Amino acid sequence: MPTLFSTVQCADLRLSAGSSAADNLSGFSGWAVTLMETLGPIGVGFLVFLDNIFPPIPSELVLPLAGFTASQGSMSIVLAIVLATVGSVVGAVILWALGKWIGLERIARIAVKMPLVDVDDVHKTVGWFDKHGDKAVFFGRMVPIFRSLISIPAGMRNMSIVKFLVLTTAGSAIWNTILIVAGFYLGENWSIVETYAGYFQTLVIVAVLVFVAVWIVFKIRKRRKAKAAGRTEFSRDSTEGPAGLSGD
Repeated sequence: MPTLFSTVQCADLRLSAGSSAADNLSGFSGWAVTLMETLGPIGVGFLVFLDNIFPPIPSELVLPLAGFTASQGSMSIVLAIVLATVGSVVGAVILWALGKWIGLERIARIAVKMPLVDVDDVHKTVGWFDKHGDKAVFFGRMVPIFRSLISIPAGMRNMSIVKFLVLTTAGSAIWNTILIVAGFYLGENWSIVETYAGYFQTLVIVAVLVFVAVWIVFKIRKRRKAKAAGRTEFSRDSTEGPAGLSGD
């Protein structure tokens, strides 16, 4: 399933001799290739940076396009991977700093005011991140949506900047390398990478929606049971009268 800004439906692109790779593309794809052809690897890094700050710009489209552009001789594939990773890390550090500035206490005060959320939910989430935060940051760099968001709780939990940089750089480098190299070797058929990456993104979105729906149902049932238990307790106390005495 193509990502948001994809305008290429056909993977069989035919480049005439001496023409630009962007000549056969339109919309965001054409603009991205033009930027990468003009700025080289710096353009790749800039686009990936934007992907971290503004997720609707999908790396699942940008990275295969970078590989495709490199395959046309417009830039070095190695520099494309390096600058893409630099862009990923810079964007992630900004979000890490944002999370650190917001802080856990502030986000907790906001969270408990949301429907169906209580203090216990916040404590459980914090506990989960304290236990699995390293893996979440590393693997999160390879998962759509979470790629950007995972940096914020890392900052809120004061994860060491050195550890955060190592995990983020490693995860980003793996993801960037896979998609850029795939786009490079597929060449004119680069959009195949985007298509399958789009399926993966859709799967992640569906999984998140299902999880949220199950969580909402669970919270509503839990609150209904708590209210029912409270009414039962109140009814029993009223029947027994003061100090647990019956009416006899």
